[in-house]
Amino acid sequence: MDRKIEDKRWIKPKHWKYIAGVIFILVVALAFVFRDPMSTYRADMEKVTVETVKYDSFQDYIRIVGFVEPISTIYMDAIEGGIVEEILIEEGSFVHKGDVIVQLSNNRLNLDILNSEASLAEKSNFLRETQINMEQQKLLLQRDLINQEYDLIQKERAYDQNKSLYEEELIAREDFLQSKESYEMAMKLRELTLKRNEQDSIYRKNQITKISLNLENMEKNLELIYQRKENLNIKAPVDGQLGFLDAELGQSIASGQRIGQVNVLTSYKIKAQIDEHYIDRIRRELAATFERQSDTFNLKVNKVYPEVRNGKFDIDLVFMDKQPDNIRTGQSYQISLQLGVTMEAVLIDRGGFFQSTGGQWVYVLSPDETFATKRSIRIGRQNPRYYEVLEGLEPGEKVVTSSYEAFGDNEKLVF
Repeated sequence: MDRKIEDKRWIKPKHWKYIAGVIFILVVALAFVFRDPMSTYRADMEKVTVETVKYDSFQDYIRIVGFVEPISTIYMDAIEGGIVEEILIEEGSFVHKGDVIVQLSNNRLNLDILNSEASLAEKSNFLRETQINMEQQKLLLQRDLINQEYDLIQKERAYDQNKSLYEEELIAREDFLQSKESYEMAMKLRELTLKRNEQDSIYRKNQITKISLNLENMEKNLELIYQRKENLNIKAPVDGQLGFLDAELGQSIASGQRIGQVNVLTSYKIKAQIDEHYIDRIRRELAATFERQSDTFNLKVNKVYPEVRNGKFDIDLVFMDKQPDNIRTGQSYQISLQLGVTMEAVLIDRGGFFQSTGGQWVYVLSPDETFATKRSIRIGRQNPRYYEVLEGLEPGEKVVTSSYEAFGDNEKLVF
């Protein structure tokens, strides 16, 4: 009779699959429990830039590009309109104050001059005739006054004689009264003539004054017209260089039209554009420097333009002492504009990371430099070389300063 043989193995083959499943579940669970919770990106150490945080002097300045311009520019506008007859000085030439640059012609103005001259001559003749007539009238009045005074003397003498004779009863009363009345009449006529002479004198004086004033005004108007004609000669307002000239032979120029400019070259200024980010920190008298021909030149901000265009505003800088040799309008210089005093601060080098983070965080390397983790920081001022770190970093730490675009949103870099 056959006997059943018992299987003495501790784990039966059919149980292995269950055991393997349990082991797999335990491994997954342990990996989940002990895994690094940070999102990680594996980076190549040779392809990133690493800089050391340091405590050093921070120079508060920015780099700007400036272009040389004349210290001042005087514009030339046509005071009187006309047709361009002749161009005497070409663009780019040096001029002296008063040099005629462009000659204009204006036929209407010439006609106005002729009419004004004719009117002035007519008024002058009328004034002379009036003066002659008034002088003749004055002489007539003076003659009448002399006659009346002579007549008054005779009648006064006759009256005195008749009065004596009448008192002695040598003449009739009627003869006496007639001589008396004649004498009184002569006195009244003389007084009337004196008043008339006085009034005529005042009238003549007023008339001559009015006519003379009218004539004087006409002469002034004629002088103004002559001045208008002189204004057809467009002249250099100052010594300098004719920067540009917008005039062609035969061209019609309107009154007030700008036709050119003269650049004053006794000195130069530098115009630069600055990002509006700095608008609250830029003011007059700020110092600046640039290097040229192995020499350093000192500038200062002379003017800040208030208008912002396309995110930038303009400033003018002037030289504080010497200027470069052979300086020319239009030349460009790399200028360091000092915004504040130099002081000690925690610094990191500028880099592409700022474009990705806005300076709010950086990747900080571990002491063994095998990985880097994201850390929040706060950046203050900046210059062309460094950022000032206000919070989040300590001198001696190392950070990744190159671009973070390839790292995405990962919180950890593993090298």
